[in-house]
Amino acid sequence: MKRSAKILCIILCLVMLVPAADAANDGYTDVPDGAWYAWDVNYVTETGLMNGVGGSRFEPAGTLTRAQLVTILWRLAGEPVVNYILPYDDVKQDEWYSEAVRWAAAEKIADLFSGSFEPEKSIERDEAAYLLWNYAKHAGADVSIGENTNILSYNDAFDISEGLAPAIQWACGAGVMNGDGNGDLRPNSSLTRAECAALLGRTVTALRTGDPLSLWTDSAEAAKALKEYVEAITDETSEDFIPEVDRVAVFDLDGTLFCETDPNYFDYTLLKYRVLEDPEYKDKASDFEREVANKIKTQNETGASFSGLEVDHGRAVASAFAGMTVEEFNAYIQEFKKQSMPSYTGMKRGEGWYKPMLQVVDYLKSNGFTVYVVSGTDRLIVRGIADHSPLGLPNRQIIGSDETIVSSNQGGTDGLSYVFKDGNELILGGDFLIKNLKMNKVSVIMQEIGQQPVLSFGNSTGDSSMAEYVTYANKYRSLAFMLCCDDTLRENGNEAKAQKMKDLCEEFDWVPVSMKDDWMTIYGSGVTYTGK
Repeated sequence: MKRSAKILCIILCLVMLVPAADAANDGYTDVPDGAWYAWDVNYVTETGLMNGVGGSRFEPAGTLTRAQLVTILWRLAGEPVVNYILPYDDVKQDEWYSEAVRWAAAEKIADLFSGSFEPEKSIERDEAAYLLWNYAKHAGADVSIGENTNILSYNDAFDISEGLAPAIQWACGAGVMNGDGNGDLRPNSSLTRAECAALLGRTVTALRTGDPLSLWTDSAEAAKALKEYVEAITDETSEDFIPEVDRVAVFDLDGTLFCETDPNYFDYTLLKYRVLEDPEYKDKASDFEREVANKIKTQNETGASFSGLEVDHGRAVASAFAGMTVEEFNAYIQEFKKQSMPSYTGMKRGEGWYKPMLQVVDYLKSNGFTVYVVSGTDRLIVRGIADHSPLGLPNRQIIGSDETIVSSNQGGTDGLSYVFKDGNELILGGDFLIKNLKMNKVSVIMQEIGQQPVLSFGNSTGDSSMAEYVTYANKYRSLAFMLCCDDTLRENGNEAKAQKMKDLCEEFDWVPVSMKDDWMTIYGSGVTYTGK
């Protein structure tokens, strides 16, 4: 089979193996929602790659046999039937795993084993990496990443069995296998069922390397819609062709590109820290700032809502950081970004980027789009979040809520009467100007971008006006995408809120994005949602 045809065959099999829309992981009593492997177990169960052990149990700490892993890979390949003589003296013709072993032998997936297969023997982690490596090659994937992967930093790198180092290099380089918290790979440890579930999900992602949206599941209708759209509008022979100068896309930040609430918006938690916890400022905070910060604290703890808090928060941010230079404010944000995310392990506050959405940004940029962030968060805070991040956008393409910026020597003099001089610095003036939400997003797009975008990405009713502006009476073909926060295993989602957004998408003809069903990962491997 030619390489391209083989890849197509594997992709078609993967299409049949994506999670169902109503996938849930509450069937296993021994898989807590906050476990690092919870989503992976859900994935392999819904795709039929792995099953429970009975009695509503998955047995995540249980070990996996050679026969079981080979059978799982056979299922991943679509259970092909091959005409091949079994080369192992301990595998009978009529065992439940016989056809899987026959296939693995024919395709040289299991060529590590010769003579005897020992089907009931627990498979070790380096052996599992070898089988997955061979499977990736069988699927036509480029495994050359392993050639330059340095694994010597792991404490037990020299414990890898002879001949299996290249497989481990590929597994580590492709993000399929990671070390533990102690810097060990544990190559000779038996593979657990939870580890196997995680390896399978990561392998499926690795097989799609080269796809610009490789972190999206093959069943993601939103990804299909975006690809079809981009292909059409970049084709000069298509009636949908859009010149590059008019390829403008606008993205909301919180809940669209970046973790929205943990337990609240980044800029809300920043103000709460500044006013109530920062030892350098908390005793200087005004009564108004403390009132706003305590409302945020109550909201974090109880979920209570407060009328007018959005604007009050903007006013409090402006005053609490007044007098700082723009550079000092950014430095403050960079330090805050180093704090750990409360509801996650393996992630700091500044690392909460949705990796599948970063792929969308990169995909659009590579196809001639100019990408803007249009956020309700303070503009300087959004710039601080984006600074030293994988977003890769210049400050001029980041729009947010605004406060005054003045000269350090300006005092109360009106800007029309003051001339900037040598030695002056730009500082935060202390006055709040505008909360960039709802209709204000449309206004600021016209004021700062000066033209109607053709793509909109948001996640809430605060982005509805932007979505409608982009898609209404546009001279070009246009689309609006809305993220639905329906993942409660890997993210602090809210299914009721997500359903409301899905209903709005149906009503307004927006494209819904399911975080649960459309994304292979959210924050990447090594990040675990621990619950609220």
